[in-house]
Amino acid sequence: MNALPADGAIVPAPLRATRAAVVVLLGALVLLGLLWELWLAPTGSRALALKVLPLVLPLAGVLSLRLRSYRVLSLLVWVYVAEGAMRAASDRGLSAQLAALEVALCFALFAACVAHIRQRTRAARSEAA
Repeated sequence: MNALPADGAIVPAPLRATRAAVVVLLGALVLLGLLWELWLAPTGSRALALKVLPLVLPLAGVLSLRLRSYRVLSLLVWVYVAEGAMRAASDRGLSAQLAALEVALCFALFAACVAHIRQRTRAARSEAA
């Protein structure tokens, strides 16, 4: 269920667009997590900045257009939605605002992953028919 052109071929524009959206949103989520825990609203434990490491793992696969990486990322993002929702409800001030931003970025990242996965699976189905 690859539905990608052969090596060296041009990647279709819709796939390039969804990949770009996923990469930008993923980068923004990682950057937000680092800035939040290290400088903007630190909790006192800088080790919490390590929470962004799982987000970096699927990046190579996303850049290589590996469908599995998009699927894994679409599931992984819900851990960060839960964390952001909890902290948005329990924290105060800037930390609560950053948590709300995290949730918004997660929803956008999930939507971009789903759009990419749907495009790929539709292309695979039409190719198989």
